[in-house]
Amino acid sequence: MPESAPRDTVLKVEDLQTTFHTRIGPVRAVNGVSYSIGKGETLGVVGESGCGKSVTAFSLMRLIEPPGEVSGGAVWLGDENILEVSEERMRELRGSRMAIIFQEPMTAFNPVLTIGYQMDEQITRHLGVSRQESRERAIEMLSLVGIPAPTERYGSYPHQLSGGMRQRAMIAMALSCDPEFLIADEPTTALDVTIQGQILELIQSLQERLSMAVQFITHDLGVISEISDRVLVMYGGRTCEVAPTDVLMSTPQHPYTSALIQSIPKFGQRVARLPAIEGTVPSLYELPAGCPFQNRCPNVGRRCREVHPPLTEVARGHQVACFYPVGP
Repeated sequence: MPESAPRDTVLKVEDLQTTFHTRIGPVRAVNGVSYSIGKGETLGVVGESGCGKSVTAFSLMRLIEPPGEVSGGAVWLGDENILEVSEERMRELRGSRMAIIFQEPMTAFNPVLTIGYQMDEQITRHLGVSRQESRERAIEMLSLVGIPAPTERYGSYPHQLSGGMRQRAMIAMALSCDPEFLIADEPTTALDVTIQGQILELIQSLQERLSMAVQFITHDLGVISEISDRVLVMYGGRTCEVAPTDVLMSTPQHPYTSALIQSIPKFGQRVARLPAIEGTVPSLYELPAGCPFQNRCPNVGRRCREVHPPLTEVARGHQVACFYPVGP
């Protein structure tokens, strides 16, 4: 059953489907994903590489390029289905009402333009202010995200900044027009542990200040448990479980979620080898009929190999797509 919308819903995704057309046939990278995010809420989206996390994010921003396409569903930002608006309207929404922090800012910034120029371009377009006001706003945002000497860095090129400062500059640019909805796509993957912590704290503090809805994408459940209000677990392009963070971490229902949590190192616990999920993620070209996790699941039954289990509510706010859930 579909998840009920949180209070003060900012974004509502309904049956999202994204398909890539290849030489050997269509590949469904996102297959019927539905969820909502409320004002001031952080939804963590977690799963192994290739499960559809980033494709979902790029689909929401309408950044999927051929041979891919968003082939079905609806994405409601307020009262607008952004999958149906014109490209001109979508350009207005990107950067103003919705924004994204990319995984690798070096490839997201234009290397031949200064950080300030790129921020000015976005601010003047969406806020309609003068170049001087735009410059002041950009420097204010660079200062807000903790970049030292922001006036000087305003005139720097991307390659002149460290990885941590580039990521901060990307956050400053994403938030420069006070968006209602922010996607953070593995924003700390390439950073060292100290900088990771600073970036996470920064996103949380800015979210509280701006009351944004945040979709935080990562493969790290440890990070998710610290910053998210709810967690959506993906596998094979589908949702396999969604629940409040404390509920999911303490009583996971899906065997895949349970295995992911068991593989997290425990502070102070010494073990010879951490538990691992046997097997590999199936190729999207060769997804089996039924549940995509069947070939790695200890609870697999005949039904699992024939029918995909629907997302079913097992407790208030807790849905799982499994015929044989782990249970408490």
